[in-house]
Amino acid sequence: MSKQVTPYKDSESSKKQQVEEMFDTISGNYDGLNRVISLGSDVKWRKKVVRMIADGNPKSVLDIATGTGDLALKFSKEIPEAKVVGLDLSEGMLSVARKKADGASLNVSFVKGDSEALPFEDNSFDAITVSFGIRNFENLEKGLSEIHRVLAPKGRFVILETSVPTRFPWKQGYYAYTKGILPVIGKLFSKDKVAYAYLSESASVFPFGEKLNNILRKIGFIEVENKPQTLGVATIYSATK
Repeated sequence: MSKQVTPYKDSESSKKQQVEEMFDTISGNYDGLNRVISLGSDVKWRKKVVRMIADGNPKSVLDIATGTGDLALKFSKEIPEAKVVGLDLSEGMLSVARKKADGASLNVSFVKGDSEALPFEDNSFDAITVSFGIRNFENLEKGLSEIHRVLAPKGRFVILETSVPTRFPWKQGYYAYTKGILPVIGKLFSKDKVAYAYLSESASVFPFGEKLNNILRKIGFIEVENKPQTLGVATIYSATK
């Protein structure tokens, strides 16, 4: 397993506590910064995730690390008959999500919760997703085991996460962008000066591709596959139970 990266290196708090504090701090401008940092590509990646889940006609969907709720809201609009739940550790992010959903006739709810101790019964959801949040788990295997527990038999699990291009010159360009430009953007536009440096560093050390596939298989997932996106700067993983 890769080394654990935390947002605030001088803090004695757990990674989980630090991640919660960080996202509470940056929740107000998180969406806008994401569009800038990914050059708008994150919108296209999320649309692919929505299509993958919608194709299975699930009756219930759990979006873990839902953040400001973009994906959960898209699920609710695309699959109106499904019960959609967005879960996140950060109340700050959830408050933004609830404002987005306010007044809309959507079957979606947002709950504060820990991905490593999910407040749901076994086999509760037909589909589960995590977008740009799985690398923030304090204990990756524990979180994946919880997801496996609450996913219904034959249910689909989809992860969207950053990854590192493996081919020249995209790999070199990726590191130049994430280590040089991305932290500068974060410092200019975010109240939290270390948040986007953490997001960059955590992405660079997180297991991706076949390494993550093997961890998913170890937990018990089957039909595991991954599809790199946009020259490998992100990857969509799919698995079933």
